[in-house]
Amino acid sequence: MRRALAVLAAVPLILLAAACGSDDGSTTGATTGGATGVKVAGNVGAKPTVTFPAGSPATKSSYEVIQPGNGPVVKSGDRVVVNLTVYNWDGKGNAVQGSSYDTKTPETIPVDEQLPQVLQEGFTKVKHGGRLLAVLANDSVAPGQQTAPNEPTKVFVLDVVGTQPAPLKAATGKETGESLKGVKVGDPGGEKAPTLTTKTDAKPDKKLVVKTLIQGTGPKVTANQTLTVHYTGKIWGTDKQFDSSWERGQPAEFPLSGVIQGWQQGLAGVPVGSRVVMSIPPDLGYGSQEQNGIPANSTLVFVVDVLAAY
Repeated sequence: MRRALAVLAAVPLILLAAACGSDDGSTTGATTGGATGVKVAGNVGAKPTVTFPAGSPATKSSYEVIQPGNGPVVKSGDRVVVNLTVYNWDGKGNAVQGSSYDTKTPETIPVDEQLPQVLQEGFTKVKHGGRLLAVLANDSVAPGQQTAPNEPTKVFVLDVVGTQPAPLKAATGKETGESLKGVKVGDPGGEKAPTLTTKTDAKPDKKLVVKTLIQGTGPKVTANQTLTVHYTGKIWGTDKQFDSSWERGQPAEFPLSGVIQGWQQGLAGVPVGSRVVMSIPPDLGYGSQEQNGIPANSTLVFVVDVLAAY
């Protein structure tokens, strides 16, 4: 389960494909002012049109502020929400690799040391409503992480939508008095992890059962969002725990569309700030396949605090 839920929160997957890891320092003071010859046309808020110069791609990473924006300044440590479009600059087709304008789902990128230096620096030069051009060549890949052959130079056009508020520390709201038959959930209060007991002789339901223990007051989760949650997972009837973000000391972050069907169906529509307990039948979990020590055909039980959704 940990592998299924452990999604890298630091950088969107489309960014990771371009430059994983942090920079080795060679792009500090990256060039601006269109030195690469890449031209970006179109208005912020719509998919851009990018024109590439003839000849070989750039081999040095750089950034350029296309539009400075007129909102708050992006700061180091912010979780910046962007619409991004990515190109392979290979000197041939220079094909687009993807755009959040096509998926209609902006990405959230933490501006921290896990980003290549050129992006760490570039983001802090734009404001909300601005547009940033970033060229990430192979000099932006940390030593030891380079592959052979080298990846084509990537070109990113990033439109800053805003910044994501910090996630909650724990569920917050009104207790509902609901419960799940055969399962006990204890609330120690504050930011402490709830206790979950699934040792029971009761038969699990063959369908998904979701009970709201604490009703949050935030916006409702939608199917295309990325969630930040705390959770504990156990197996029905045995009280065997197979995963807990609380024990790891850090919430999990993942696209809801990328986890098991029981989570997708059970968490869609749940308000942020809520605590739910879910009983997930095998056909919405891992089915007849053993998974990381979870026996085949297991009914899974989770207690989940929904801390953020974006």
